[in-house]
Amino acid sequence: MKVIVLGGSGVFGSRLADLLCRDGHQVFIGGRRPEPLRAVADRLGCTPVRIDRDGDLSPIAGCGAEVLVDAAGPFHAYGADPYRLARYCARNALNYIDLSDDAEFTRGIASLDAEFRKNDRFALSGASSVPAISAAAARHLARNMDEIVLVESAILPGNRAPRGHSVIASILSQVGSPVAMWRGGQWRKYRSWTAPRRYALTEKDRRTAFLLRVPDTDLFPEFLRARSVLFRAGMELGTLNFAVSLVAAMRRLTGKAPSDRFARLARHAAGLLISLGSDRGGMIVETTGNESGETICRRWRLLAEAGDGPYMPAVPTRALLRRPASIAPGAHPCLEDLELGELETATSDLAVETVHDIEHRPSLFRHALGEDWSALSPTVRRMHSVQDVESFSGTAEVTRGSGLLARLAAAFFGFPAPGENVPLTITKTRTGKGEIWERDFNGKRFRSYLKPSRPGHYRERFWAFDYEQELPVADGRLSLPVRRGWFAGIPLPGALLPGSDSTEYEVDGEFRFDVGLYAPLNGGLIVRYRGTVKPDATF
Repeated sequence: MKVIVLGGSGVFGSRLADLLCRDGHQVFIGGRRPEPLRAVADRLGCTPVRIDRDGDLSPIAGCGAEVLVDAAGPFHAYGADPYRLARYCARNALNYIDLSDDAEFTRGIASLDAEFRKNDRFALSGASSVPAISAAAARHLARNMDEIVLVESAILPGNRAPRGHSVIASILSQVGSPVAMWRGGQWRKYRSWTAPRRYALTEKDRRTAFLLRVPDTDLFPEFLRARSVLFRAGMELGTLNFAVSLVAAMRRLTGKAPSDRFARLARHAAGLLISLGSDRGGMIVETTGNESGETICRRWRLLAEAGDGPYMPAVPTRALLRRPASIAPGAHPCLEDLELGELETATSDLAVETVHDIEHRPSLFRHALGEDWSALSPTVRRMHSVQDVESFSGTAEVTRGSGLLARLAAAFFGFPAPGENVPLTITKTRTGKGEIWERDFNGKRFRSYLKPSRPGHYRERFWAFDYEQELPVADGRLSLPVRRGWFAGIPLPGALLPGSDSTEYEVDGEFRFDVGLYAPLNGGLIVRYRGTVKPDATF
């Protein structure tokens, strides 16, 4: 085929041109600057064409190409008419592909669907690491799952990989800004470049990555019907991650995004450290879901050695153009146009290795209860099946003790004031060590931290107090009596343990709770709250 690669002298565009030339396509590389284009064209054996994306597009028609691939970017900065180039392709009967990693741009390509169908041509946006590769991996991993609970992806480039201006500008344009993430079946507000997580590329190579908004986070909730969708990215060097965190902090303070000039300076500064770290990059996609009554996490891990990581955003286009006739006319994000197997095949001449693995991922209470888990009622099991973030809302009746010790304890732990039909939201967050529970009684919040203990038990921490609670199950009901306790790590005698008369159960398909806490020594009531909640998840 005759293919135009716009941005063909850039980091990703030049590698795409290389792959297409290897496959025997006639490649034209386009851009504004003739000298870099000629240098790449001479090296690869392709044809340079001066094309100004914001100016005269007529040189595109002069190439007689069948497909144009936009590998330039940054796609978030395409101005008031972001689809000018794609629209030109539609009107001139060219197929169009882009390597967009911008959520709004990728989603918006569907607005041109009728124009491309009319001319029997296709337009695919996001034919890059995200969402094309991540979507193919997530779909493959989700096979046979009854429900997808969490899809989580991460991109972890090696420090010696070349850094294109578009990628740096794209990341810096959003760090520190408010973003909406689909977690627990709800859109929740966060800040970009927060919530770090450590990932293992290999047993010895562990890296930190941070939340970012990409097409996955906007499109996967509906596309995959996943309860939570997360994406993170991070540099190999902690120094660079810290520098980006400082930029995010300045964004939060000033409300202003870094300028394009700042992005260029940041690229230059990062280039001073290019000799450090490694040339190993990677990508991880995890799909967690329920299958035959068990929660499992399937993981796909890609390792790119010898500096071949920057080829990965070009691989989806390579795979697509090996079978262009199979692509249906119309315009849409590149979500289900590729299978994971053909993407892996398209890396066969690169220093790329992929690994598949699987692990069971029981929730905290599922692990603690063992075989007793199945004896719980379905709504109680649902309440304790959190894999990411889940919230549950309803109402409660709150009663407080009147004694001095009860009042002091209630004030210290932040227990709610008495009342009837008090609005209540319980938010549970799974962590690497256990779970965080936050109860919000009409604005009055208190939080506890839970972690595993011996079989049939768990431990819950309030401030410096740590209590072990048993989990007996009878008639589908779960009780939570306190068995042991510690203050600042020092064991508490039995006489100083609070009493707990707490149960969770189901009535007519509705989850109900009755939590009563009583003071040590005299057994007086501290607080009792009972009521009902249901999941906030919309699906």
